[in-house]
Amino acid sequence: MTKTPASSTTATDEDGQPDAQPYRDAKVEVLFDAETIAARNRELVEEVVAARPEKLLVIAVLKGSFVFAADLIRAMHAAGLAPEVEFITLSSYRDARISSGQVTVLRDVESDVRGRDVLLVDDILESGRTLAFAKDLLVARGARRVMVCVLLEKTHKRAVQIEADFVGFECPDYFVVGYGMDVSHAFRQLPFIGYIPDAET
Repeated sequence: MTKTPASSTTATDEDGQPDAQPYRDAKVEVLFDAETIAARNRELVEEVVAARPEKLLVIAVLKGSFVFAADLIRAMHAAGLAPEVEFITLSSYRDARISSGQVTVLRDVESDVRGRDVLLVDDILESGRTLAFAKDLLVARGARRVMVCVLLEKTHKRAVQIEADFVGFECPDYFVVGYGMDVSHAFRQLPFIGYIPDAET
């Protein structure tokens, strides 16, 4: 789940989201290019295959993971896996900038997870609150096993005890955009993972 850069002076748009205009003209530095991401996705799928999942259900945490999840499930198909795919939308922000620490389900999965192996896919594992909530929720609903796959991991900001089973890249303390991740809906279209040097994290 992508977080918006924090700033006490950030203007907001009509939806209460921080105004992306100050960032739209910002220079985005490349952190991981498209070729590096594609190669790592294939490696992640090899790791998933090695875990020998049964009745695999992939659940993408929206919105930030949608590009990563799409590429990952196509790589799974190429590797001979045939997962079912679901989506969940969660929020832990009482406004666009500050986490409340309490996670709310905005859109739930429709599938019955009982007795199934579930792969939760998210963009960033940072505080861990969102993914810990989602994992506990699915375990409580009877999932046989819940594995976590994240594109990026920031270990120094963990607020709860949770570890990802599959990690794309260790991420420095940058505000990252691109490859599905955004600042107020901008930059999702970039084919690489980048960062805005002057943005606060």
